[in-house]
Amino acid sequence: MITRRDFLQTAACAAAVLAAPRAFALGNPSYPSRSVKWVVPYAPGGATDLLSRLLCQRLSDRLGQTFVVENKPGAGSNIGTQAVISSAPDGYTLLLTSTANAINASFDPALPYDFARAIAPVAGVARIPLVLVVGNDLPVKTVADFIAYAKANPSKISIASSGIGTSLHLSGELFKSMAGVQFTHVPYRGSAPGLTDVMSGQIQGMFDNVTSSFELVRAGKLRALGVTTRERSEILPDVPAIADTLPGYETSSFYGVGAPHDTPREIVDLLNREIDAALSDSTIKARIAELGAVPLHGNAGEFGGMLTAETDRWRKVVELSGIRKD
Repeated sequence: MITRRDFLQTAACAAAVLAAPRAFALGNPSYPSRSVKWVVPYAPGGATDLLSRLLCQRLSDRLGQTFVVENKPGAGSNIGTQAVISSAPDGYTLLLTSTANAINASFDPALPYDFARAIAPVAGVARIPLVLVVGNDLPVKTVADFIAYAKANPSKISIASSGIGTSLHLSGELFKSMAGVQFTHVPYRGSAPGLTDVMSGQIQGMFDNVTSSFELVRAGKLRALGVTTRERSEILPDVPAIADTLPGYETSSFYGVGAPHDTPREIVDLLNREIDAALSDSTIKARIAELGAVPLHGNAGEFGGMLTAETDRWRKVVELSGIRKD
């Protein structure tokens, strides 16, 4: 017969399991026993920063220790990435990975690390479509119109980007090659100044993340011709995919989380479960949708496979463009 004391002890143990799933998942209640650093290799204030802070708050609430965002911008994300790679593989330093990591693997021949071997994939966060936007004065309304105009006026088209070797730049290079057109690439220090010059007519167009351009499109300040993903963007549902005109064309930006190589598998799996669950949280899910992004669910192995596929995809684009970092 179960005594009242036995019943209460059993109930208390069950409550402890529910309240602290990390301890039982790891077989070690010590992680995390102190604050965790979440390195964002970009300046504060952008979409990546916002998403990171939302996820860190969720992880802090769930795991009982503070997850702190630390911005380490510079060198096309390499400064922040190098800082994480050089950290102890103990789960207390994490990296917001991105398309830049996949591109730099082939774009930067002087990269002091092998990203695929130096980082343990933890979890995906979000994928963001790009969109080809043009100024309202340009006499084109579709991707087909733009291609025809560019072929007829090869010296009159300039395309902005947020910098050489970015997904915005290389999306334009892929488009140029597949469409058989020529235009002048004009790199800027970020999207905002490029978009400003497209609106003013100094630059004719730009491939940009929907996150930073969809409000300008909705306000009628820019004309969107096509999105770079195979599916339409929910935030710009009336804009067709570029692939409808150029079959096979596809690019996007993505974000995820990585840790130093050799981080214990139990820690990686715990973080993956918590991040994946956070992406289904109503507040975070709504904010991701507001940014025009699509959440990336799945286990650590699936995210690792995606990183490999993205690195291979961008290597082909870099080779096609013939452009490398000096």
